[in-house]
Amino acid sequence: MELGPQTRALQARLEALPGAVGEPMTASRGREPLVILYKVMGKMFAILAARGPQNVIVKCDPHLAEILREQYAGVGHRSHLDRRFWISIDLDSDVPADEILRLAEASYRLICDGLTRKQKAELAALG
Repeated sequence: MELGPQTRALQARLEALPGAVGEPMTASRGREPLVILYKVMGKMFAILAARGPQNVIVKCDPHLAEILREQYAGVGHRSHLDRRFWISIDLDSDVPADEILRLAEASYRLICDGLTRKQKAELAALG
């Protein structure tokens, strides 16, 4: 899997989040992954493109999502997920790299905030 430098940096940040697990998804057996689904406690918080145009899909506060779509040409919606809560960010666009990392971490926190008490305790025990 040949990823660009910005994609590799984002991948490293996603994998460093406590309890985060990346699951490569392929279109068929034996092929390179198309995307990597990132989950925490079994709940998805990011989808990172592994082939083709480099982008990431993250969960976002609905009000912030609208503001980001207006502010950046590189923020849109490119998935079957509810466009009110999920945004697609082109990694080679006008969105600054530090903003992309911040949005990915915010997506992780949104998912963690919705975990049950038991799941939060299990996550806390991971470190």
